[in-house]
Amino acid sequence: MGRPMSKFVDMSPACSGTSEHPFLCSICLEVLTDPVTTPCGHNFCKTCISTYWDTSTTSKCPMCNQVFSTKPQLKVNIMMREMVSRFRRESEKKAAAPGEVLCDVCTGTKVKALKSCLDCVFSYCETHLEPHLTASGLRRHQLVEPVENLETRMCPKHSKPLELFCQRDQTRVCLMCSLLEHRNHQLVPLGEDLFEDKKVYLQQMIQKRRERLEEIRESVRIRKATADREKAEGVELMKRNSEVEQLSHSENHLLQHFCSLKAPPATKDWTEVMVRPSSCEETVLGAVTQLEDTLSDKMMKMFEMKKMQQFAVDVTLDPLTAHHDLILSDDGKQVYCNAVRKKLPDNKQRFSKCVSVLGKQSFSSGRFYFEVQVKGKTDWDFGVAKESINKKGKITLCPKNGYWTVALRYGNVYKACEDPSVILHLNCVPEKVGVFVDYEEGVVSFYDVDAAALIYSFTHCCFTHKLHPFFSPCLNHGGKNSAPLIICPVNQSE
Repeated sequence: MGRPMSKFVDMSPACSGTSEHPFLCSICLEVLTDPVTTPCGHNFCKTCISTYWDTSTTSKCPMCNQVFSTKPQLKVNIMMREMVSRFRRESEKKAAAPGEVLCDVCTGTKVKALKSCLDCVFSYCETHLEPHLTASGLRRHQLVEPVENLETRMCPKHSKPLELFCQRDQTRVCLMCSLLEHRNHQLVPLGEDLFEDKKVYLQQMIQKRRERLEEIRESVRIRKATADREKAEGVELMKRNSEVEQLSHSENHLLQHFCSLKAPPATKDWTEVMVRPSSCEETVLGAVTQLEDTLSDKMMKMFEMKKMQQFAVDVTLDPLTAHHDLILSDDGKQVYCNAVRKKLPDNKQRFSKCVSVLGKQSFSSGRFYFEVQVKGKTDWDFGVAKESINKKGKITLCPKNGYWTVALRYGNVYKACEDPSVILHLNCVPEKVGVFVDYEEGVVSFYDVDAAALIYSFTHCCFTHKLHPFFSPCLNHGGKNSAPLIICPVNQSE
């Protein structure tokens, strides 16, 4: 993907991938050479259009498909050639300087790359980047700032970007590795720009706590010095008190000796003074270390969530598939069970027994992600399903029947709908669940959005059909499970 189209390919409207740049030939996708203009007003390289017509049964324009009764005799468009020459000179001025990343598609003089694509493993200049900004199939690709040696930044096993570092194995891994071979390992991000601000924030928090720790240490030193000084003065006071006791037995010398004594030093009431034990420093150090580990783990989880949320899609419910007992909101974002059957046409797309509904959108490639609010519910099922699933009669949710879902039962029993089901032990009750699908890798993952924690992943799936989001709010249970499932907008600003 992302490679320039070879010369003289079929340019019918169904397969055209041309750029709208006026100085690019729509056949070879390069800057025009000896530009000629067809009677319908489109420009091509003279060699490209001549060869195209020589290999076609009819003489037609590759852009608009206008058919010419006789093959036009084309001459070089002098004005267009001058404009193209000027364009070439301006492009050469933009040529990359030594050390800069070059466009992998440019021929002749290489132009500075504007972005690198981690999916195509190519770098593109401003002109050749345009398809990634306009073509629907390419807009899902992950673009980054230009980098050299893209191949070394890709996972050789999964052909995914090496975005994480495994501290246990001391190696770079991709997102798929983190879900599979390195699932329980300690992973940290490889300096993604997305998390630079959070890393700085983390470092600032750690620095503030270290400064606070130093303040506590200094306070302990001051209190200890004060205690030592007061203790020494207390000993002197006790010594003078002993002298008074001895002098009190001699009336003749009492006044003389008593007057000769210096006034006792001022002391404070030590009933209000507390000195921290020597283990204080160790306790605070342990707390700071634990805080650093917790924040590092939290940052890693946030990193994974943000990577998923980059592939957010807009999902709406399809009323043609909704069971008779389900109520859908006008915007197609909420569904709940009303327990009162509506009179609806029983078409082949509608679920007849299972209180379920599909999303309108279908996906047959790439990656996609959506979030569902489950707050207040005691039972639910959702995930993704094949477009070809059976919607009639009793349905068992499992991958072999075309369903990849997780479920809640009785308000506290979570399970992955495998065959057999897998009971899930969650640390906290999720209120919002994210669903991430990588079609080519065959992975369906579920996340607790607020905790940024993985709930479960279906792996090694073999997808060959279109996938639809699948939702079942389950039965109402007399109002106990009346809360709706809500498809939420994905918040990527945090």
